[in-house]
Amino acid sequence: MVRRTRAEMMGETRRRLLASARAAFAEKGFSATSMDDLTAAVGLTRGALYHNFGDKRGLFAAVVEQIDAEMADRARSLAAAEDSLWDALLTEGSAYIEMALDPEVQRIVLRDGPAVLGDPAHWPSQNRCLDATRTAVTQLLANGVLRPVDIEAAARLLNGAALNAALWVAACDDPAAMLPKAQDAFRMLAEGLLAERADRRA
Repeated sequence: MVRRTRAEMMGETRRRLLASARAAFAEKGFSATSMDDLTAAVGLTRGALYHNFGDKRGLFAAVVEQIDAEMADRARSLAAAEDSLWDALLTEGSAYIEMALDPEVQRIVLRDGPAVLGDPAHWPSQNRCLDATRTAVTQLLANGVLRPVDIEAAARLLNGAALNAALWVAACDDPAAMLPKAQDAFRMLAEGLLAERADRRA
């Protein structure tokens, strides 16, 4: 029998706690989930949770980070199928908004996330999304697709528009009905940055 290293055992404990927490937070929400809900289901102790994540909020932050990173990866994979960087940017933003229909995303990331962790603009995962948007805006500006605009301002507004549209869709009474309205508005706002007669194939 192969003995596992301490690092491997710790990694396995973290994965088990994350999986348990993800299921519990999706089903019950942050406030209604107890410490025992998070540990008993996977046969671990509170000590394991404290050691790996500090407390329930720390574990929740790790779950949000995991899901938000998956959302970004999913959006980027859809954007990669587009023929132009401009279309990829629109597709990525629109896809992120659409994920507000996913019950797990809706409850953990878009509803409980801001209430527990504060402004999403300060989450590490959102900062990585901002970095990617900033890079895209820089290239589009260099290619003449966008009118002269401050790169940082444009990147932050595009990122913020997609995020806040997703937050709105998740919070409304009929998310499915609101989704196309949010996506259309996002596209129109983004198109305001286009240079006249721009070649969108760039």
